[in-house]
Amino acid sequence: MKKIAVFTSGGDSPGMNACVRAVVRTAIFKGLDVYGIYRGYEGMIDGDIKRMQSHSVSNIVQRGGTVLKSARSMEFKTPEGRKQAYENLKAHGIEGLVAIGGDGTFTGAKVFFEEYGIPTIGCPGTIDNDLYGTDYTIGFDTAVNTALEAIDKIRDTAAAHDRIFFIEVMGRDAGFIAIESGIGGGAEFVMVPETKTNLDDVVKSLKNNRKNRFSSIVVVAEGDEAGNAQTVMEIVKGKVNDPTKDFKVTTLGHIQRGGNPTARDRVLASRCGMSAVEGLLAGHQFHMAGVVNQQVVFTPFADCIGKTKPLIEDHLKLMQILSI
Repeated sequence: MKKIAVFTSGGDSPGMNACVRAVVRTAIFKGLDVYGIYRGYEGMIDGDIKRMQSHSVSNIVQRGGTVLKSARSMEFKTPEGRKQAYENLKAHGIEGLVAIGGDGTFTGAKVFFEEYGIPTIGCPGTIDNDLYGTDYTIGFDTAVNTALEAIDKIRDTAAAHDRIFFIEVMGRDAGFIAIESGIGGGAEFVMVPETKTNLDDVVKSLKNNRKNRFSSIVVVAEGDEAGNAQTVMEIVKGKVNDPTKDFKVTTLGHIQRGGNPTARDRVLASRCGMSAVEGLLAGHQFHMAGVVNQQVVFTPFADCIGKTKPLIEDHLKLMQILSI
């Protein structure tokens, strides 16, 4: 293998640039030519592919977002789009790929590999931390700290006005951000997609807490089956039925995807990027490079996509104990 390419796809996450940097410099260190594909699969189809040097990735390790840009490509879902992408890679002599992204990125890579057989190693770039095969994903730690900073600030104003705040964090299918920011932020209740929420329990918890403290924080993952933060607040407010209590909603939204990555995300991203290149050279063809128990592991894409990553049981127990 002499030429490889790296791209970022799907939702951006803090630390993607650190991963790109590690891929480029590891490839050069190993004597490979390395290319950057801009705008993910869409750029692969459009031929937006450029040779990268060591200086191409200077001064990016601290930046959020992705210098290679990202896009969601409907055309890549068609056989014609994938054929054009393959022809463009072939024209550049590219023999291996490093795909930085999440579930959707790996699903596309799986189909592409099955059709054209280009060895591909994935790096887990998503703030949701929902990929099987790694303890943490690139961007998760930064997203949790961003949410935590917001929760801390909201608690200040909640305490000043004796308010109950419902704070919505990202997590359409997974509650990792909600549970960790909730524990770290001292939330009175956390709602996640993995467990069924009884809103009567939320009401009971808030009533119990109001006996001993004035303000309360409820963290809601956007994908909770009871609804988003606004919906949940309105239902709970109706059940409490106390005009003296002031209810507020804050949706953190895409602020969680931005910002400078934490040291943990930079190191994780760098390890995954380096390991992805080494994995390609070692003969891995269809795996994600992740870190489990501090050790780099290669997990088949089929498992990353098909297996569900559970919440840590101790975290759920902690929320029950610490909210009393």
